Amino acid sequence: MEGGELRAPVLGTSRERLAKDVACRALDLVAAVALVLLLAPLLLLLALIIKLDSPGPVLFRQPRVGRGRRHFLVAKFRTMQHGADHDVHRDYMLALIESGTPAPKLAGDARVTRFGAFLRRTSLDELPQLWNVLRGEMSLVGPRPALPYELEQYKPWHCRRVLEAKPGITGLWQVVGRSRTTFDEMVRLDLRYAKTCSLWNDLKILAATPAAVFSGKGAC
Repeated sequence: MEGGELRAPVLGTSRERLAKDVACRALDLVAAVALVLLLAPLLLLLALIIKLDSPGPVLFRQPRVGRGRRHFLVAKFRTMQHGADHDVHRDYMLALIESGTPAPKLAGDARVTRFGAFLRRTSLDELPQLWNVLRGEMSLVGPRPALPYELEQYKPWHCRRVLEAKPGITGLWQVVGRSRTTFDEMVRLDLRYAKTCSLWNDLKILAATPAAVFSGKGAC
């Protein structure tokens, strides 16, 4: 196991864990519905611009691995040319897992559309994941959902990030480190979140997310 600090998280009794899950699920449902209603005009505008900017569907769906290794399709606004080769990202992620250096996003990626670059920089491409939250596949707060080919390369202790918490649209890594951290550091942040998971911590992370997004902290 990587590092002596990564002990199994103390989650309390099953009743306490259930109470936390129910509270967090209630927050997810109320906040996701409110955000969809509030952001509906923006979502429609972004969809229109994507259609005008490049040919192809508005949404991009990709297999991801959620809590307990359950697979689901994540929804995002399309930021790449339709039919783009995704082997580049696969090679990048596999190299990232093996490296010990911070992880800037792929720079100068010719597959990214003009408007797609803006969506990525502002994280607006993540908004359709509110649908995944409503379906119960994701939470508003949690680890970044893993790609299946990432999971194949995980060390045993890495796998805990997909076992101990439901994936989220935002999370501790997004507001603390983002691409300034190594992959191992990202996993440690995910495990810290799982260990201290609570409704109050989720609210603090949600409150810190807009500042992290608008400041571009750790983004490229």
